[in-house]
Amino acid sequence: MSTDSHPFHNVTVIGAGTMGHGIAQVCAMAGSTVRLFDVRQDQIDHGLARVAANLRKGVVRGKVTAEVEVAALKRMSGATDLGAACTGADLVIEAVPELLDLKRSLFAEAATHAPSHAVYGTNTSSLSIASIASAVPDPSRVIGMHFFNPVHIMALLEIVVHAGGDAAVLAQVKAFGEAIGKQCIVVKDSPGFATSRLGVCLGMEAIRMFEEGVASAADIDAAMVLGYRHPIGPLKLTDLVGLDVRMHIGSYLAETLGNAAFEPPALMRQMVAEGKLGKKSGQGFYSW
Repeated sequence: MSTDSHPFHNVTVIGAGTMGHGIAQVCAMAGSTVRLFDVRQDQIDHGLARVAANLRKGVVRGKVTAEVEVAALKRMSGATDLGAACTGADLVIEAVPELLDLKRSLFAEAATHAPSHAVYGTNTSSLSIASIASAVPDPSRVIGMHFFNPVHIMALLEIVVHAGGDAAVLAQVKAFGEAIGKQCIVVKDSPGFATSRLGVCLGMEAIRMFEEGVASAADIDAAMVLGYRHPIGPLKLTDLVGLDVRMHIGSYLAETLGNAAFEPPALMRQMVAEGKLGKKSGQGFYSW
């Protein structure tokens, strides 16, 4: 797809991990030139390799043409220097861990190198967009761009707007979302937005049920998949997202919303302490 259909010809993605490499992939497939930043070259190499593997699998399955595969890979490069990565960027997307200070510091540094017209998209799943936005000279150019894993397959892009946001930026990001094949929803800057607030609450209750011996993990998940037509059960989804990630989000939501329903159960805290983080560690509520 040509970048004539959206305003972001040059995209910088900060973080080459689980979400970052997927975001970089869909941007490159939409015709943008993409620079993938991480502090370590091996992380960048791993991220680019995962993109190549995703594209190759898409070609084998007939979902991606060989031409798109070759063109997307040519548009991508890596950088361990944030300044170099952000120079000339039209859009800077951060996909780093859910730590407010980290996100703020990265955007603050990026803003010293990116042009004044650049838009800053944060992939946070729960943190205050306004708090992140206050780190850059023009907070109106910061917006929430919450992607879902795996990025190249999941159709949703949750766009989160804060009170000081620019309507023109929202219009640009919506156009870009459509160009990268996403269905966009627009949500107010409120703790947990729409997706995390609902999903984490359900996930925490599922863990409490498992902890109490109400049913097995597989049966709790089957209840939601077969009874409510969820594509995946809440415990398996927690394994895919990462128990540590969801624990941090739950703690944040419990505190900011004053709602104990989001409080991580003791079992979850124990599993995280033992390194049972889900799919990425090989063990969570399921063995991977």
